[in-house]
Amino acid sequence: MEANKREEILVIDDQPIMLKLLEQILKDRYDVVALENGKEALEWMYSGNIPDLVVADLNMPEIDGFEYIQRIRESGFFYDVPLIVLSGEESSSERIKCLKLGANDYLIKPFNPEELRLRIDNLIRLKG
Repeated sequence: MEANKREEILVIDDQPIMLKLLEQILKDRYDVVALENGKEALEWMYSGNIPDLVVADLNMPEIDGFEYIQRIRESGFFYDVPLIVLSGEESSSERIKCLKLGANDYLIKPFNPEELRLRIDNLIRLKG
């Protein structure tokens, strides 16, 4: 990897305000690609883009977070891309379902920006 290449984070959320917030939180450290649903994200990835990490919401139109996780974990190309679910769903069953599908981490909205950055840093370091 080039010394000056920044890691690329794909953020997926159907709320434009949340996409802007995540972009603001992460842009100083990472290149951020912000997409509004799982279908858009899959199309972007299938067109040859492999992010260093994904932060995805669960409740989205077209393809929700559960289906998105399942689809990328079934793919040989994206199987090992770290994935953090960022959701307003607080139930333990939702978290367990995401982790069983292959999410690496789960954060509940509202979230602490520093905690999110640390979790992203840790997952990228483990992958690298």
